[in-house]
Amino acid sequence: MASPSPRYQGIYLPWERRRGVARRLGLARLRPFLILLGAALLVTLLTVRERQRTGERATRASLLVVRRALEAYRADHEGHCPAQLDELESTGYLLALPKDAWGRPLRLACPSRREGAAYDLSSDGPDGEPGGLDRIE
Repeated sequence: MASPSPRYQGIYLPWERRRGVARRLGLARLRPFLILLGAALLVTLLTVRERQRTGERATRASLLVVRRALEAYRADHEGHCPAQLDELESTGYLLALPKDAWGRPLRLACPSRREGAAYDLSSDGPDGEPGGLDRIE
């Protein structure tokens, strides 16, 4: 009777020694799909964040246009603010009253709630909550 052949006790490279858990379970082919899924998720998150930042930049640009018209109005009217922002459009300081990036009107509070400022000009921000934490001033 022949004795069983002895196991070869040679040198193994790390990838030859063990078959990983993924291979044992048959999941080795799933790895590329998981990598693609992770890359797609990353691109989606970056796109959403950039879209939000673009909206904030556009809203700040609209606020700057209205702020310049408001300062011109105040210079011509002895430092008084208009009753509403529509007055800037009707008196010719603005051609059209801009809205924020989310299509909502801007808010004007005169006199200001802050000390040292004459007025507060703001947008409600992406969530639309008046005075919310994400408002843009």
